[in-house]
Amino acid sequence: MFALAGTGLVLAGRWAARRRKPAVGIAAAIGGLTVLGSAASYCYSTGPGKLSIWRELLDELDLRGHEQVLDVGCGRGAVLISAARRLPAGRATGADIWRLRDQTGNSRAMTERNAAVEGVSERVDIVDADARDLPFPSESFDLVLSSLAFDNISDTEERAKALREAVRVLRPGGRLRIVDDRADRYADVIREAGCPDAVVRRLDWRTWYGLPGHHMTLVAASKLAA
Repeated sequence: MFALAGTGLVLAGRWAARRRKPAVGIAAAIGGLTVLGSAASYCYSTGPGKLSIWRELLDELDLRGHEQVLDVGCGRGAVLISAARRLPAGRATGADIWRLRDQTGNSRAMTERNAAVEGVSERVDIVDADARDLPFPSESFDLVLSSLAFDNISDTEERAKALREAVRVLRPGGRLRIVDDRADRYADVIREAGCPDAVVRRLDWRTWYGLPGHHMTLVAASKLAA
């Protein structure tokens, strides 16, 4: 996007100058700056913005440090590692199928490397797993997290299956936090699966991902105690 905007600005500027049509140059400049702004917003949201949002969400959970945490669709491990830092006596498990079309450089080896670089390898487990069929016993985790993963499952029923799996592996009283594009779509499935208190919250500008006003959504829930 940066390259496209820069090239467009240069070419449009030259074209307008040769033909002495300043209005075209102004329009091209506005268009180019808009694309540049969108690219900058996207870079921010996928990096510092995402990390700051999840720091706040994890801080709100007030973890004690011994929890068992699962990150569904962990990708390269940004959220997984943030959780692991808060678990000196617990474990953070990341599950993914490592599709490159979902995230650049998406691989198990990259996630393991990132965990090692951040010094949390001893607290992290990485598992090859499809969100629709998690290889864990029921009631295995105190906390299940997911960031921009369920929307990658395009079929509505298959996505619902994955959401039910996330609730299945959660212990009674355990908590669920999902951030996604229009995650409000998931709330009814999560409630029916065993988390009747599921609530939806629109996140702030840090989640625009290149589209001003297009906010990501949080679903927060806890599993009904037995």
